[in-house]
Amino acid sequence: MKQTQPDNEADYDTQVPGAPAQRAGDSDGNSASPDPASHRALAEARRSDGDELGAVAHLIAAHTLDAYAAAARDASASNLCDVATGYFMKGDHAIAEYWYRLVLTLDPHVAVACQNLAAILASTGHVSEAAMYRERAYRIQRVFVEGSGAAPRRVLVLCAAHTSGNVPFDALLPGASCCRIKYAIDYAADDEDHQLPAYDLVFNAIGDADVAAPLAGRLARFVSRCARPVLNPPAAVARTQRHRTASLLNGLPDVQVAPCVQSDAAPASRAALDALLTEGGIDFPVLARPAATHGGDGLTLCENRAALEAWQLVQVGVSYLAAFRDYRSADGFYRKYRIIFVDREPFPYHLAISPHWMVHYYSADMEHHPWKLEEERRFLDNPHAVLGERVMSAIAAIGRRLDLDYGGIDFTVLPGGQVLVFEANATMLAHFERETGALAHKNPYVQRIVDAFERMMKRHTST
Repeated sequence: MKQTQPDNEADYDTQVPGAPAQRAGDSDGNSASPDPASHRALAEARRSDGDELGAVAHLIAAHTLDAYAAAARDASASNLCDVATGYFMKGDHAIAEYWYRLVLTLDPHVAVACQNLAAILASTGHVSEAAMYRERAYRIQRVFVEGSGAAPRRVLVLCAAHTSGNVPFDALLPGASCCRIKYAIDYAADDEDHQLPAYDLVFNAIGDADVAAPLAGRLARFVSRCARPVLNPPAAVARTQRHRTASLLNGLPDVQVAPCVQSDAAPASRAALDALLTEGGIDFPVLARPAATHGGDGLTLCENRAALEAWQLVQVGVSYLAAFRDYRSADGFYRKYRIIFVDREPFPYHLAISPHWMVHYYSADMEHHPWKLEEERRFLDNPHAVLGERVMSAIAAIGRRLDLDYGGIDFTVLPGGQVLVFEANATMLAHFERETGALAHKNPYVQRIVDAFERMMKRHTST
């Protein structure tokens, strides 16, 4: 169940224990030895280096390999899979990949190993191999339980397994307070709904309306039979497709949305393309992007008809065409704000400032420009003072109109004081930064979002 990738995806290249320093996802350079003696030697080496955790991991591998070599009746890769998952949950993806590959060498039917290896491979650009492991995972298993049964709340998380587009929920559903029951509903038959473990609450993590559209009937049937509260009901998510944003937010004071149309396929002729753009009120330049993509993947600025036609020739499936607005501030920089809505209440999440129109937090090089971080800090600390009451009133109105339990907007503020909305939907990322990193100052603001989400869950489960 791949979650939508953040704009600031970390680079997980690292040294794998007992393997050459190679990029995670390089299957030739990230393969563990099947020899138990090799792992015992590596355990001693790790212990000598002061890496006790790494030493224990290699000893578990040695014991597991011994059991398989002896064809023991109780031979199992489960302990070794736990090792891999521990590294995976910590974000040590290259080390996790190293162990997951050994697990799947011993037992190719361990679904969680296939699932998490697919996520690692996807994050490093190994798309076809990721798809292979993802498909294998969900043919084996559709329900994945994460966390202790001692957690005070059991949350069923509806996910789309076959693609990205799931709301990033790791920070929102921490293991200390939530046992997460992830349900790959796009692979599950209707009768499997009745076989689910007990749960208190449902969080619909299929936040991309384009991903959810083919599942509309399946999701509607699930909701109709569900006796528990459902956060982000599918019907609310469905209204957030990019070409519907303008009509969804129509009439809100001080809110602007660039015209956008959906194209099911490349228009049959130049006249058909012109008609589509004219009907949508769109002039050049045009922003073109494939549907169900995020983080700027595939997003292209087409200055003229010839550029757009060339872009469409290589596209497969649905795409969006939107009018481009030059939203540079007076100082020549582009600013993209993100606000998260929890239970329709706005919380500032980040501000990215870039010399380029396609703004991403890390490509904006925020960490190396103290003035940018200071401007972001002021926004996070008091968005009302930075943006003004007029803008914040417009943003609050957007949250109410979206009517999502969890969602958000990316936007800028135009010189006239209007809010120009880039996107408004449920797929917005909120995650903690490394405590020792340059962005650790953002974590208290992320905690406010997490705390608000916890309060919302309590309210829904207290009755």
